Amino acid sequence: MNEESRDFLEELLATPTPSGYEVPGQRRWIEHVEDHADEVRTDDYGNAVAVHEGADDAPSIAVAGHGDEIGFVVRRIDDEGFVHLGRIGGSDRTVSKGQHVRIHADDGAVEGVVGQTAIHLREGDEEYDDVAEQRVDIGAADGEAAREIVEVGDPITIVSRIAQLQDTRIAARGLDNRVGTWVAAETFRRAADADVEATVYAVSTVQEEVGLRGAKMIGEELAPDAVVAIDVTHATDYPDAPGDKASDVELGAGPVVGRGSANHPVLVEAVRDAADAADVDIQLAAAGIRTGTDADAFYTQAGGTPALNLGIPNRYMHTPVEVVDTDDLDAATELLTAAAEHTPDAAPFSVDL
Repeated sequence: MNEESRDFLEELLATPTPSGYEVPGQRRWIEHVEDHADEVRTDDYGNAVAVHEGADDAPSIAVAGHGDEIGFVVRRIDDEGFVHLGRIGGSDRTVSKGQHVRIHADDGAVEGVVGQTAIHLREGDEEYDDVAEQRVDIGAADGEAAREIVEVGDPITIVSRIAQLQDTRIAARGLDNRVGTWVAAETFRRAADADVEATVYAVSTVQEEVGLRGAKMIGEELAPDAVVAIDVTHATDYPDAPGDKASDVELGAGPVVGRGSANHPVLVEAVRDAADAADVDIQLAAAGIRTGTDADAFYTQAGGTPALNLGIPNRYMHTPVEVVDTDDLDAATELLTAAAEHTPDAAPFSVDL
């Protein structure tokens, strides 16, 4: 990964974008793609699409990631000045207590901590409180003082840093799914610079973490010939990983091509052929019922759109210490650029009956 691309990834990771509050991250993503785009479209909720216009009558392919992350929201402020939490998406009650958090208020960030009773005062191994029972201490003297700087509905994120681990592995909050929007943007840049024959859409959706809602909003109008939804997938190459709940996916072994459910067999074959042509290693994962990604929304739009879930291996999903291998991001970009180049030869993406 070159320095410019790495800087872009870190800028995405440093920008808080809980579901429903994605505007700052979407703006940064648009800034990155617009110099390479023939057109950039947005909608009322903040979904963003960059367009490379291909040759007349050429097929189209969309590469999409979701720009939102999990988080919390100010649910209420009590008279003692403590902020009560609500969940945004699949926030994990077991990782929030004892954490530094940041409340993103209209007048600027407000620092706080999610209180955790000292071990000396707890009786045995108490159960983790539900998120709704956890409170943020911002140091306010009372409720009146707290309400002067934060209000109900302000989003909250856990404070974490981007850590460079060994070799090409990094840890951060929100890799789910900044890595997907990064791959979409980088694929688009390469495809546009190569002036591929196909029309290519790069998409950054909103509100995936609360029900794939952005993809549902945009899929009908976009209606590409094929769409690849790039999202993280569970890497299970660490001790105590529940092997009965996921495929054998490893960090650094390449992007993961889904098979089954929303994953259209002809598009799967086309992407596997592109991997062979580009000499990119891939992994396979089974999706017997659903993918759990924007692919599940895209593929039922516009009368049925051939879709694929391309996974980026990720350890410790929905925690502040998610881990990915940047080699997998580069490989995913190379793979999807090759798929965009081969789209005219692979289309139409329809089963033969």
